[in-house]
Amino acid sequence: MLDRALSVPQAWTQERERCACAGIPAERQFATKPALAQRMLEQAFQAGVPATWVTGDSVYGDNQRLRMWLEAQAQAYVLAVSGKEYVWLGGQQRQVKTVLAALPADDWQRHSAGAGAKGPRWYDWCWLPLAAPMLPAWRRWLLVRRSVSDPTDLTAFAVFAPQATSLAEAVQVAGARWTIEISFEAAKGEVGLDHYEVRSWTGWYRHMTLAMWAYALLTVVRARHLQELPLPKKMLIQATPNSLAAFKAVRSRGSR
Repeated sequence: MLDRALSVPQAWTQERERCACAGIPAERQFATKPALAQRMLEQAFQAGVPATWVTGDSVYGDNQRLRMWLEAQAQAYVLAVSGKEYVWLGGQQRQVKTVLAALPADDWQRHSAGAGAKGPRWYDWCWLPLAAPMLPAWRRWLLVRRSVSDPTDLTAFAVFAPQATSLAEAVQVAGARWTIEISFEAAKGEVGLDHYEVRSWTGWYRHMTLAMWAYALLTVVRARHLQELPLPKKMLIQATPNSLAAFKAVRSRGSR
């Protein structure tokens, strides 16, 4: 977790007196979540934070302005898109839900989207080439994930990446969103990320900054401790990079 931004409802920003009482800076205007994401990404890029990929859910994938901005930075992305979004396919603009309804029956490959709490997360995948971007060495695809147990359960992703990118690599990026969600859940439970009752702009930012710092500290300490004391084989199967339980178990074992 590198940055944070408070999403203020538009109804609030229209009531400047209310904003002033909450300590919201006068220059802060309403911004959508994709606009806030772009602002944070821009700050990260300017600070030299290395990022091979950008990934996110359909709140961000459905925002064409954000996608075009990322492409202008030559920044690869895999962003989920909803059925209502449009893509350029076969020389025409088509709605994603229409594309999903006409997918081929046999052009699917099974790949794991990464390790989950119960082992590899297997799905069937296919991708379709979209209209080529302005950058000659780059390509766009519509990546589709299909549930193994329920073939009607489909999720689409807009992909922008170097032309040599493989389907397996794009799948891994799409699956990386799961680790982001796990980090949020872990931070809520371990450092109280969402346990705040603040009523001011400054208070919220102070709480989030402290929680993010505390979670980063725990992550570093946990990683170093696990390197010094390897887990037993049966624990390696159950442990995840964000598993505080595994860390505590190893720590107690090492102190005996």
